[in-house]
Amino acid sequence: MNEGVEWALHSCLNLAWIGGERAVTAARLAAYHDLPAAYLNKQLQALVRAGVLVSVSGPKGGFRLARSLERITLMDVVTAIEGPDEAFRCTEIRAHGPSGGGDGKAPAVECAIAGAMGRAELAWRRELAARTLDDVRLQAERQAPGAPDRVRRWFAGT
Repeated sequence: MNEGVEWALHSCLNLAWIGGERAVTAARLAAYHDLPAAYLNKQLQALVRAGVLVSVSGPKGGFRLARSLERITLMDVVTAIEGPDEAFRCTEIRAHGPSGGGDGKAPAVECAIAGAMGRAELAWRRELAARTLDDVRLQAERQAPGAPDRVRRWFAGT
């Protein structure tokens, strides 16, 4: 998973703490964690295409949440940033070299490695789909009770 997923998740949480209808620019969201704004903007645009964020144009433009945190799963964000493709791609190397039988065709039985990786990815995707950003928000607020106020104060200084 690339770092854009982490950046996107933190940005969504910060937007929730900022609250409501206020749109925040990519540059301002990036500045809060000292991230490159152009790269974060790409992640935010991917979240807009996925319906997680909305983009607001104009002098008070920027990004805001498209729906409540209870309706955004971790899988929504991961898929928006990483795409829907499976993380592990079996290329059937068993069909090549001395183990392949010389005909270049994969054996008829499922590759044990591909099967194990597929089951692990399915479990991972199910867990991400079962957790919402609101679950993460609640845990973050338990771990750092002052975080929402710090975020609001910092972004209010713009």
